[in-house]
Amino acid sequence: MSASDQAWTADTVLEALRAAGSERNRAGMARFGIDASRAFGVPLSVLRPLARRIGRSPELAQPLWDSGCHEARLMAILLTPPRLLTPDLAFSWLEDIRSWDLCDQLTNVLARRAGSDEMVPVLAVDEREFVRRSAFALIAWRAVHAKTAPDSEFLGYLDLIRRFATDERNFVWKAVHWALRQIGKRSIDLHGPALKLAEDLSASPDKTARKVGRAATRELTSEKVLARLHKPPPEG
Repeated sequence: MSASDQAWTADTVLEALRAAGSERNRAGMARFGIDASRAFGVPLSVLRPLARRIGRSPELAQPLWDSGCHEARLMAILLTPPRLLTPDLAFSWLEDIRSWDLCDQLTNVLARRAGSDEMVPVLAVDEREFVRRSAFALIAWRAVHAKTAPDSEFLGYLDLIRRFATDERNFVWKAVHWALRQIGKRSIDLHGPALKLAEDLSASPDKTARKVGRAATRELTSEKVLARLHKPPPEG
């Protein structure tokens, strides 16, 4: 029986993940700020092809998530179609997330679901680090995936970005400037307001807001971004 014909169960997926892991990869995960205490050490370059072989299997997702193993939870996300990643399920899984990569993979799928924009303000006001991160990761991913969403949606996020740009927690402020950069790169009409906010934050008396603003300003004024938007560089 080939891998594509295999009748996968949560146990056989876990066995495959365990076999594909390594201590070297676990150590690498830890260096990148990922909680590897319950990880096998399997990179996404292995997880994604395995997920494709298994196919979309929402019935496997919850038992894999409940195993508590890091890569099993990543696999649960990869096996869940966006239409089935309901707000209730997303909120439930976010309760358990303690690593930025799980947060970002979850919001990557969630951003492809119609109506996920309604979750952003609820997630943003949550004090927990990875739940708040998820709000801004979701904004960033929606800027990429929500092709038909109007610019007005993303203009509406700028006040949230200004409000939470002072959150000094590493995994929050990095997601805040990621969201701001992605908004500014989405369209020429969004670039100006996003850059204006980035410049305002760069002059903030708050050191975290300044970091957010400077990081976003650097990218939004880069030749690469301006060329993609067909926008001339600033004079001087």
